[in-house]
Amino acid sequence: MSKRDYYEVLGISKGASSAEVKKAYRKAAVEHHPDKNPDDLQAEERFKEVGEAYEILSDEEKRATYDRFGHTAFSGGGQRSHDPFDLFREVFGSGGGGGGSGIFEELFGGGGGGGGGRRRGGGASNRGADLRYDLELSLEEAAAGTEKQLELEKAVTCKQCAGSGSSSGSGSTTCTTCGGHGQVISSRGFFQVQQTCPDCRGGGTIIKNPCSDCRGEGRVEELSRIKLKIPAGIAHGSRIRSTGNGESGWRGGGNGDLYVVVHIKEHDVFEREDNDLFCEVPIPFIVATLGGELEIPTLTGKTSIKIPPGTQNATVFRLRDRGIQFLNSTRKGDLMVQVQVEIPTKLNKQQRETLQTFADSIGIKNSPMHESFFKKAKRFFT
Repeated sequence: MSKRDYYEVLGISKGASSAEVKKAYRKAAVEHHPDKNPDDLQAEERFKEVGEAYEILSDEEKRATYDRFGHTAFSGGGQRSHDPFDLFREVFGSGGGGGGSGIFEELFGGGGGGGGGRRRGGGASNRGADLRYDLELSLEEAAAGTEKQLELEKAVTCKQCAGSGSSSGSGSTTCTTCGGHGQVISSRGFFQVQQTCPDCRGGGTIIKNPCSDCRGEGRVEELSRIKLKIPAGIAHGSRIRSTGNGESGWRGGGNGDLYVVVHIKEHDVFEREDNDLFCEVPIPFIVATLGGELEIPTLTGKTSIKIPPGTQNATVFRLRDRGIQFLNSTRKGDLMVQVQVEIPTKLNKQQRETLQTFADSIGIKNSPMHESFFKKAKRFFT
């Protein structure tokens, strides 16, 4: 699928100033942020699209390259993009709304931590990692919807210390490296760079007596089982976001999210295109000639269709509402059945003679396709 123009994504003109680019990004990013649109896959994709557009248009050099060459300038794989949520934090953590403190509460409501899983709670660096799980479904499961139990090894909150990382009652002390700020400043030539403290990972404290089970991490590796509902009509390549089912955070930090990518196995009878299904069904020569009824398969069982006399090979019959259900709707696509006329391959002498007699009796007048073709092509045979 081709990408939309970055200026169109942000709703700005090509002559927009840097301030206008940033203002447009802030408005669009808040509108489509996944925390404001839970379980809305389209909003999440839009949020990523907005971040990608801002990353290019906010950089003068990248913007000039994009204006000249378009998306092809960044399609070679060498351009590394920011995580859209990290980019969001960077933009909203500087130059607006009174600084970075409290910006997520201001935008999304609520106080403290938790909620959407990307707000500050135990520090942004304490948040658990997002995880990806590739789930394979049959076409029948994708069409009807199902519930799956996923099994995966991941970091979960330590039960021994309840995620604190310390032995019972030992508590913690202020980190001497950063003085409890969670950030350290280092000089690089003329510049000063602020970074997350490497010793306390941004938490500002050091565990006095680390928990023996998790060794101060506040989390341990464990096999987890997660139930996930798959909606009817889901398509191949769709992503389902399971909020809070990623890895547990470091020392009580918020959980990451689990992203389940759906892969639908090839079916031995049906092919799917959007919400329509296609299949080829063999039809006996006699039924195609004389007409009759033909049994055909559907995803929910078998049914039959009427075959009119003289049905030609590759004729397509449409069965309304026998396809795949549309997401979040009761409407369904159609089933397209293409008939393939079977030609007998093993005939005895009597059958051959009978068939020849039949062919002689009808001539070409009862073969309209044959007659039409040779009228058009007769100049090649003279």
